[in-house]
Amino acid sequence: MKIGDRVRVKESVIVYHYPKKRQQPFDLKGMEGEVIDVMTEYKGRPISPNLPVLVKFDKRFKAHFQKQELEII
Repeated sequence: MKIGDRVRVKESVIVYHYPKKRQQPFDLKGMEGEVIDVMTEYKGRPISPNLPVLVKFDKRFKAHFQKQELEII
């Protein structure tokens, strides 16, 4: 998985920060977006974040995921 890949959420992921459903549970399963960052290092040092893949779905909404929660389309 690399920056620029189109991906789809393949597992049920509940978020509470979706812009149209503020502070209400929203399931992202089936949504499609674009990978904008894969975090593997910070200031030149390797890191191991819990949710390393940052996906942008639309102009106002981004979310972090684990690699196994996404599939490349």
